[in-house]
Amino acid sequence: MSTPLIRRLAPYLAARFRQNERFINSVPASSSSSSASILHRSTPTSSSSPEPVHMTESCVRRMKELEATESSSDGKLLRLSVETGGCSGFQYVFNLDDRINSDDKVFEKEGIKLVVDNISYDFVKGATVDYVEELIRSAFVVTENPSAVGGCSCKASFMVKQ
Repeated sequence: MSTPLIRRLAPYLAARFRQNERFINSVPASSSSSSASILHRSTPTSSSSPEPVHMTESCVRRMKELEATESSSDGKLLRLSVETGGCSGFQYVFNLDDRINSDDKVFEKEGIKLVVDNISYDFVKGATVDYVEELIRSAFVVTENPSAVGGCSCKASFMVKQ
């Protein structure tokens, strides 16, 4: 008698969510008021953030190529988010999006916009997003992340400082 996979994974996932919530809520309230106001601002004007998320020339070039092949007149945004999972605890997720939410942080370079949701921003502030082409894959990756203390060799997942 086999238990469905979701029932077997539910306790593990619930524990991971609680662990991540505790980590997110443990950010000290004594951090500088200027960065706190930026983190809690609900408008997409955070491109003046003291710790932006950077894009390499390769990342910008690939996004321009993707926009050129897109049939709609609306420019696509590169959305970076962080989820639990991967071999190191957290993983980066990249998506092409066409809208900016009220809690998103927007970073722009040469007309290309990188969007990061408010919760994920805490994990990637100061990071660098690149586009790499390798024999086995071509993908957007986070090449440098000051919030990460380690990760897997494919750069898809990472561990955070505690």
